[in-house]
Amino acid sequence: FPASLTSLSTHDTKRGEDVRARISVLAELPLEWEAALTALRETAPLYDDPLESLLWQAIVGSWPASRERLKAYAVKAAREAGKSTGWSAPNDDFERRMHALVDSAFDSPRVVELLNGLLDQVTAAGWANSLSAKLIQLTAPGVPDVYQGSELWELSLVDPDNRRPVDFDLRRLYLAAIDAGELPPIDETGAAKMLVVSRALRLRRDRPELFSRYAPLAAIGAAAHHVIAFDRGDAVTIATRL
Repeated sequence: FPASLTSLSTHDTKRGEDVRARISVLAELPLEWEAALTALRETAPLYDDPLESLLWQAIVGSWPASRERLKAYAVKAAREAGKSTGWSAPNDDFERRMHALVDSAFDSPRVVELLNGLLDQVTAAGWANSLSAKLIQLTAPGVPDVYQGSELWELSLVDPDNRRPVDFDLRRLYLAAIDAGELPPIDETGAAKMLVVSRALRLRRDRPELFSRYAPLAAIGAAAHHVIAFDRGDAVTIATRL
């Protein structure tokens, strides 16, 4: 430090950086999350409370993940937990219920309604969390590492899900549009994240003298606890939280 690597996603993160950014919003909605989780458990019971909570968080956090990706994640998570099933002695009945839980996210009108209600509450706030975390990572002391594909939303789960092929042509398209002057909206495309990544990395490359020190900055006012800010010398990072 301060020459060590900083990263938000790697080949071995259990959830991609933007999955975590969205899930963290649930911690700010404890009553809504508790009510939704209770209803989801009643609809597709597993009788393994910690794993049920983990799986529903993963489904909300990575949506719109495919059925196949979510089932593969569920199997790995459950077998590595080793409580209700395992690698050496899989519990077929439990794993059938687990696959049915994932299927319900696509096939059960009640579950779809519950998930859509949660996503309506957490998606936009999750995007804000993602952009804040990325800006902080790229401009704080250290050498920022951008994991493959995470220039846009990184909604992968545990490996091998996070080793899927990256659509670099799409990223080049978004970057070219940004370089031509487009200011993308904060939406499901993730182009706004490309704007943050490209601008922050280029500033560090082209103006290294702006990043000569680190000093935290205090905020004042009614929303001061929603701000995280620091001074790198002649560059100031300001990001939102909560």
